[in-house]
Amino acid sequence: MALDEPVDTDTTFDIDNFTFVVNSEFLEKAQPIKVDFQMYGFKLDCGIDFGAGCTSCGTTGSCCA
Repeated sequence: MALDEPVDTDTTFDIDNFTFVVNSEFLEKAQPIKVDFQMYGFKLDCGIDFGAGCTSCGTTGSCCA
């Protein structure tokens, strides 16, 4: 998750004064996408199974491939 400006290939969602920008092609693969605010930031869940033990793209492995 990062700050970005929408482009023609994105889908945007305005929810509770936040604008979420998602690449439309990725959205087709990843939906449903769920964004929760927790004490230390945002938690992202989606319909892509990254395999056992992969909890974020900061872990070893190919979570963001």
